[in-house]
Amino acid sequence: MPVLTAPEKSAIPTYSLLQNSTIDSSMIEVREAGDHCGEFKLDPAFLIPHRKDYYLFVLVKKGNNRHWIDFMPYTIKPDTFYFTVPQQVHLKEYAGPMEGLITCFTDEFLQLEENRVLKQLPIIQNPAGAHELLLSKQDLNFVEDVMRKMLAEFKTDSSWRNQMLTSWLRVLVIYLSRLYTEQFSETTITQNYCLLKSFQSLIGEHYSNQHDVAAYAGQLNITPGHLTEVIKQQSGKTAITHIHERLIVEAKRRLLHTDLSVKQIADELGFEDAAYFNRFFKRLTDATPINYRLQIREMYS
Repeated sequence: MPVLTAPEKSAIPTYSLLQNSTIDSSMIEVREAGDHCGEFKLDPAFLIPHRKDYYLFVLVKKGNNRHWIDFMPYTIKPDTFYFTVPQQVHLKEYAGPMEGLITCFTDEFLQLEENRVLKQLPIIQNPAGAHELLLSKQDLNFVEDVMRKMLAEFKTDSSWRNQMLTSWLRVLVIYLSRLYTEQFSETTITQNYCLLKSFQSLIGEHYSNQHDVAAYAGQLNITPGHLTEVIKQQSGKTAITHIHERLIVEAKRRLLHTDLSVKQIADELGFEDAAYFNRFFKRLTDATPINYRLQIREMYS
C-alpha cells in the first residue's frame, strides 16, 4: 500500500470519543456497523494515520478489511473480536463493507472508583500486545448478546441508563479477559506486577519530558534501585530499557506516519538536540532516523 502520512504532514492527530459522540458527555459509546442499520458511518479521517484516546472493542460479524495497528497489519476476519488501547497509531487501509458491533470507552471510565479493578484485567492490560481474539460459537453468541444489550441500552433514554451500560460493560470486559487468558499466556497480578503496569502507564504519559528512572521512581514514591529491581524481575528488562523502548516506538511512529523533520521529532520527544537523538536512535535500532524512514516506507509501499 502507499505509505500515508498524517494531515498537513504534521503531527499524528488524536481523536477523542466526544468528537464522534451523540451525547454531550459520554464515557461509553455503542454502535452497530452494517449497510442494513444505516447508523454507523466511518469518518474519512480514519483512513489516514491517527490515534484514538479511548479503548475500542469491535465484534466483526462480516467483513475482510485490512487495517494497521502501529506496525502490524491485520486482515479482519468474520466472527472475531478486535480490541485496541488509547494512543496506538491506527490506519485503515480500506474501508469496505463490514457488519458488527462496536463499543468504545474512555480511560476516565476506568478511573472511576467502582471501575478501577477493571483496569487490572488482561484485556485492558494486554501483556501479550495482542489485538484480536478468536471466538467459538458459544463465545460469539455470548459476546454478541451482551453487546446487543448494551446497544439497546445506549439507544434508550430510560432511567438508570448509564448504570445499566456500566454493568454490561463490566460483564463484557471480564468475559473477554477470560478468553484472553485462554489464548495468551496468563500473567499473575501481584503487587509487583501492578507496579510494572503503573510504571508503564506513567511512561505513556511522560515519555516526552521524563527520560530518567529517578523521576518515575519519585512519582511512584519508591527508590530508583527498588524500581529497577522490580521492573527487571517482572519483565526481564531494566527500567531504563522500558523508557528507551517507548521513545523508539514514538519516534518510529512519527518517522513512518508524518513528514516531520528529525529535529522536529527530537523536539517533540524531549531531546535537547537532533544530534543526540540521532545517536540515541542509531544505538538502539542500528539505523539513523533518516535511513529508518526510507527503509520502513519502502517496505510498506
